[in-house]
Amino acid sequence: MALVWEKRSGGAHYQVRRHGASVRLYSNGVFHSQWNPRDPLKGSLWEMLLSPVFFRPPQEIRSVLLLGVGGGALIRLLQRFAAPQRIVGVDLDPIHLQVARRHFGVRNAELICADARDYVADLVSKGEQGCFDLIVDDLFGHFDGEAQRAVAADCAWCAQLLPLLADTGLLVANFGSRRELLASGWRAPELRGQLAGAWTLELPAYENCIYTGSRQPLPMAELQRNAPPAINPANPARRLRGRWQRMR
Repeated sequence: MALVWEKRSGGAHYQVRRHGASVRLYSNGVFHSQWNPRDPLKGSLWEMLLSPVFFRPPQEIRSVLLLGVGGGALIRLLQRFAAPQRIVGVDLDPIHLQVARRHFGVRNAELICADARDYVADLVSKGEQGCFDLIVDDLFGHFDGEAQRAVAADCAWCAQLLPLLADTGLLVANFGSRRELLASGWRAPELRGQLAGAWTLELPAYENCIYTGSRQPLPMAELQRNAPPAINPANPARRLRGRWQRMR
């Protein structure tokens, strides 16, 4: 795997590596993002974050808020398979945004260098209700060589995100484990009662647990109707071998 770029800044060591058509971002040795324009659906973590989009027809995902950009792999996937009119990507690390533009080819997205907590609080204070069809909470940092959530998904945080979601919108959140999800604000009674649909997605090769919630029901038949074959749970030959579980 060839090293094509690296930088040290603020105590962090960033590297971009390339293997064939695939480009990868590492921060302090932590594997953050991967994008392959020739073969984008490989059954990895980023497709786990993409998959819940297909609980809705792709044309209904018009406006996206992505909290945690990394190298921008999810932005590229969303543009390829859902084509939203607007994507706002927020990341505290300006180097990540630089890598997203320069090495991952992110274009036609609003990339904002800010603390996600401040950015979300500002939107809420301005009364920006129901303005996103999709919100993705992928706020991870690197600590002692391991990826960990950078913002605790407690009740206060989750309660701030929910008003920004459109009535039929989807909230997708990445957790380091199922246990971490079960201890989060999304499982608190006051928030569970506002969500008619909720699922989790896990892959055998990853500890991560992806949560999807919506005020409206989320029929699995709808996801199976809309998802590309490579990540469609109804396809026996799919590449994303994840386990979907409905949450009660």
